[in-house]
Amino acid sequence: MLDQYQVIDVIARSGMASLYRARDVDNGRTVVLKVPYPQYESDIVFHERFRREEEIGLKLDHPSIIKVFKPRSKSRIYLALEYVEGETLRVRLERERDLRGTPRLPVATAVELASAIADAVSYLHAQGIVHRDLKPENIMITPTGGIKIMDFGIALDRSARRVTWGVGLSQVTGTPDYMAPEQIQGRRGDERADVYSMGVILFEMLTGAPPFAATNLYAAMQDKMHHEPTPPRQLRPEIPVGLEQVVVRALARDPSGRPSSAAQFREWLLHPDRMPRELPPPPPKVTLAAMPEWVRALVWALLILAGSALLGWALTRIAHHSGRL
Repeated sequence: MLDQYQVIDVIARSGMASLYRARDVDNGRTVVLKVPYPQYESDIVFHERFRREEEIGLKLDHPSIIKVFKPRSKSRIYLALEYVEGETLRVRLERERDLRGTPRLPVATAVELASAIADAVSYLHAQGIVHRDLKPENIMITPTGGIKIMDFGIALDRSARRVTWGVGLSQVTGTPDYMAPEQIQGRRGDERADVYSMGVILFEMLTGAPPFAATNLYAAMQDKMHHEPTPPRQLRPEIPVGLEQVVVRALARDPSGRPSSAAQFREWLLHPDRMPRELPPPPPKVTLAAMPEWVRALVWALLILAGSALLGWALTRIAHHSGRL
């Protein structure tokens, strides 16, 4: 027993927690208990992250998002989650590999799943939540073909104070293959980072692999900052032209080039003809000549001061070195 829950069996073990199937003795409901390993329970940052994951989950109510339940009391840190029959999108893709030799889905199925994911993510964004770790492992497919988004461990709640990440927890949060370029650069990422991740997931469902399959953050950064993804139709010619354009726009390196929201991504996905054919112009570059005169004067003064200080330091070092000789 763990408080009001009778533990039945182990479902899975991850890098930081075990997942148990259990029964709530109060109402007979089957739940999943996410219990962190003992070595993480004393980590203040991890504890805060777990607490915020529960806090975020309790405020969400959508049929395509895993529910979080509030126990009567807790004797230790853990999460009580909705138990869902089915398989993750990752497992589904691997089953397709076993059946057909490639881990990709029929085009219509990929669009249907991507539309359902976008609908759930649109709800999240309306609640002020940015998931920041959308990937096939965090999306369940139910026996009826529906989806459930799970794992809000690194989600951003705009209504909550910012968490300071501690030693042992990465400053760059997410999974490299599915992270937006701005996340890889260390920025927090906003709603358009989730749009990018959805674009990666759709690309993988259509072609069998992410557009940039990286072994580490550095490789992912190099690829995403300096290369364009292979057009999906080059990998699978039967993909409709309009669908390819939606995927490419979702994967735009500059966030301003992507759909502005999950709702817009879903609309373009279902109606590619409504997508503007031209990308928005990039933000204007601020040059020294375009600045007001007093700002230019200040910039020049600071540059001269910095140059003088650097020159003085260099001369001092040279004199000191000469004296030692």
